[in-house]
Formats: sequence, C-alpha cells, structure tokens
Amino acid sequence: MKKTGKLSIMALAIVAIALGAGFIWLQRTNTDESPLRLYGNVDIREVQLAFRQPGRIAEMLFDEGDAVTHGIRLATLDDQPYRDALAAAEASVLVAQAELDKLRSGLRPQEITQAQEALKQAKAIAVNAERDYQRQSSLVASGASSRRIVDAARAARDQAAAGVASATAALSLATEGFRAEDIAAAEANLAATQAARDQAATALADTELVAPSDGTIIARVRETGSMVASQSTVYSLSLDKPVYVRAYVAEPDLGRIAPGTTVRVTSDSSDKTYRGQIGFISPRAEFTPKTVETTDLRTDLVYRLRIIIDAADSDKGLRQGMPVTIEVDTKADTNARIGSK
Repeated sequence: MKKTGKLSIMALAIVAIALGAGFIWLQRTNTDESPLRLYGNVDIREVQLAFRQPGRIAEMLFDEGDAVTHGIRLATLDDQPYRDALAAAEASVLVAQAELDKLRSGLRPQEITQAQEALKQAKAIAVNAERDYQRQSSLVASGASSRRIVDAARAARDQAAAGVASATAALSLATEGFRAEDIAAAEANLAATQAARDQAATALADTELVAPSDGTIIARVRETGSMVASQSTVYSLSLDKPVYVRAYVAEPDLGRIAPGTTVRVTSDSSDKTYRGQIGFISPRAEFTPKTVETTDLRTDLVYRLRIIIDAADSDKGLRQGMPVTIEVDTKADTNARIGSK
C-alpha cells in the first residue's frame, strides 16, 4: 500500500513537471511569434536654408506653412553688385585672350619688313664707314690726313658694324616670334582670369535661393530689405521625404529584429497604418529617454533604431515629433528569412 502511494506521488510529480515545461515552452513560443510592439516618435528632417553670398534681400517669396517643390525659387538677393563683378571679370578675360593671341601670332608682316629695311640701312652705313676709314688711313702717309681723323673714322666704322649686328638680331626676333615662356605665362594669366569669371558667375547664381527638396516652410527668419551675411538662415524647411521614426528596443528583444525588417506604424491621430522597414539599429546601448511613451517608464537599457516609412505611404498625417506605435511581425519576418535561405 505504501509502495503504491509512493508511485502515485512520483507519477503526479512527473506530470506536474511535464505540464510546467510544456507551459514554459508554449509561453516562449507565443512570445517569439507574437508581434513585437515598440514606441517612438516621428523624426522628419529639417534643413536650414541660407544664401552662400552676403547681400540685401530683394524678394521673400514664401511664408510659413507654404508647400514648396524641389528647385523652386524661394528668395533672391539684390544681384546688381554681382552682375557688375561678372562684367569686370569677363572684360579681364577678353584682355588676357587678346594678349595671348598677340604672342601666339608674333609680329605683323609690316614690322618684319621694317626690321629688314633697318638691317639694310645699317649695312649701308657700315659699308660707307668702312670706305671712309680706308681712305683716311691711306692719306696719313702723305700728310693729307691726321691721326685724329683716322681714329674718328675707325670709331664710326666700329659703330656702324655694331648697328648691323643689332639690326640683324632685331630681324631674327621679329622672324622667330615671342619666347615659349612668354606664351606660357600668357596662357596661365588667361586661365586665372577665366577662373575669376567662373567664380563671379557662381556668385551671381548664388543670389537665388532654391528649395533643395519638396517640403513645407516652417520658419521665415528674414524679410525683404534685410542685410544678411553668408550662411545666415533665411528659411527653415521641413522635408516631405524621407520620413523616419525614431524608436527604441529593449535588449531582450534585440535578437527579434534586424535591418530590413518590415513594420507597421500607427498614430493616435488617424486609423491609417503606415508601412516601413528598419533601416538602422544603434550598436550602442543607452537609457530609455524621457520622450519614449511606453506603458512602462523604467530606465532599462535600450537600443535606438530608425524606421524608414515607405515613400508611397508617407503623407501629411505624420508630423515632426508625433508619438507612434510600431508593430514588428517577427513571426512573418522570421518565416520570410527562412524561406529566402
């Protein structure tokens, strides 16, 4: 009888252990396969728009709340100083181009002819000076000429010979043209003036402020007539796309998500469900920030992640800072990963 009772107690213990293990297994299975719910806030990118050049604002074309499209003109500066600078730069380019063309072309035919005639004249003078020197030298022996006259004739002959050498060199320069170094310097000067002209053209183009992307003006910082420095904010633009959601996941749930995991995002302001996917998971842990609206505000370590809303779904319903709920269907995502393998 005692033996039978012991066996009954052992059987009941085994059954209890089995039931407990089964319950734990079911609980873990349901936890792993149930959707993961996260909480976060919409994080729309903002751009501070500014002129790259200083000046006086001539136009402010949009107000706060206006929707703008990519490439549309938002504001302009008084561009007259920049137009004047561009005109001066273009004139400098023309001067440098003319100087280079002159060096490349060399002297004009008339200048070469002039050098040739100067050489002929120098040779004629040299021939006459040589004859006069010979004649005066022959008269010294008979006393018809003095040594002083002969020395003067010799000096005139030597001077005429030097004139011939100078005219010959001048003709050679006129025929060969300018040196390669002079042409290279002129080419470099032309390139510098062209670069200055391009800079002036860029500065003139920068007097127009255009929208870098589709978005909504959320702040109009300046008004027409204001003097602004370069990089001074004129507008603040909230970008329409992409729309991000900043959320946090607890460390125990970190293994249930991965970059590329699809999610569903909902807000309290509408019944619409937005599709998205996880694009980034921070490698660094941090404490739960105060802005995360969860049902449990314990300061546990969490990991920040960024969710990218599908472009086809994003609309004005998601606004900057709006609290949202994110559901990650980890079961479907796990099956999809297994199927892909």
